Amino acid sequence: MSTMGDGTRAVRAGLPEPEQFEPTLPGPVFAAHFHLSGEPAGPYTYGRDTNPTWTHLGRAIGELEAPGEQVETTVFASGMAAISAVLLSQARTGDVVVLPDDGYQALPLVREQLEAYGVEVRTAPTGGDAQLAVLEGARLLWIETPSNPGLDVCDVRRLVGAAHAAGTLVAVDNTLATPLGQRPLELGADFSVASDTKGMTGHGDILLGHVTCRDPELAAGVRRWRKVVGAIPGPMEAWLAHRSLATLELRLDRQCATALTLAEALGRREEVTGVRYPGLPTDPSYPNAVRQMRRFGSVVSFVLPDRERAERFLTELRLVDDATSFGGVRSTAERRARWGGDAVPEGFIRFSVGAESPDDLVADVERALDAALRKS
Repeated sequence: MSTMGDGTRAVRAGLPEPEQFEPTLPGPVFAAHFHLSGEPAGPYTYGRDTNPTWTHLGRAIGELEAPGEQVETTVFASGMAAISAVLLSQARTGDVVVLPDDGYQALPLVREQLEAYGVEVRTAPTGGDAQLAVLEGARLLWIETPSNPGLDVCDVRRLVGAAHAAGTLVAVDNTLATPLGQRPLELGADFSVASDTKGMTGHGDILLGHVTCRDPELAAGVRRWRKVVGAIPGPMEAWLAHRSLATLELRLDRQCATALTLAEALGRREEVTGVRYPGLPTDPSYPNAVRQMRRFGSVVSFVLPDRERAERFLTELRLVDDATSFGGVRSTAERRARWGGDAVPEGFIRFSVGAESPDDLVADVERALDAALRKS
């Protein structure tokens, strides 16, 4: 499938060989145990270890992450389970781990756990490849690009080259881009990690995550961690995720095109500042993004003058849900500072563009801005 287009690959990924009178995508397998006599040498023995539905989904994601290559994907109950599996399976007491200081909001929780285990954690911003400055002696470098919620992009190839030269492993959180936007393994990373709750599945109804590796030993460590902590996905969630992958290209192409249109419209408004979208040619992240990304994601961020007007804007929206996720077919937005923890202004809006008709969505945003920013 390495020569196929993204849409064809997404539709066909992970499907078993056709069998007469059998469904194209077999239904979810609900089983805690399997028939098992004699030596436990078969592929399916116990439900915490393996499941046929996970197998199909893992193969599908692997075909998107690294078309035509031999990789292994381990699926998890959530994106945080996947993130924790990499960091906590690889780091030992006395090791150094480098994290971004502007990444996903739950990363500080992982940092606390690493430090409790005696791991030294260093941080630096994503932008400007700043993590290079704190890389010396590290066991693992964790990259999040584009970063969430600031949408900064680092040069993955450059960071991987420096890390590998020093014997450091590299993991890339690819949640915002998805494999159809960016392929970390092709850029040299050892781990490609994502919360599939977001754009990969795209319907806002599944919690899921994955880790994909080329190296069988690294993959085995991640898989063992899943077994030890039991962070396994439900069969129904895994089946729904596989079903949802078929529309990944369709969803992303609409979302990315509309996100660029929205970013351009926002940039024309004097009351709106700090518009960020990696696919916008004027964006600081664009030079790096255009070199390593094929699609630029569904998230646009911008700043309104203050908390009150940001809240009013969200209330005025009619086609956009006020929610804290991103990547779904229904547009969502939130005033990100309501959570605390992110270094953003009170009026900072993270906007996830859905699959609505572009004209309708942009008109709704324009109308809501007019209402929210109207002088009282």
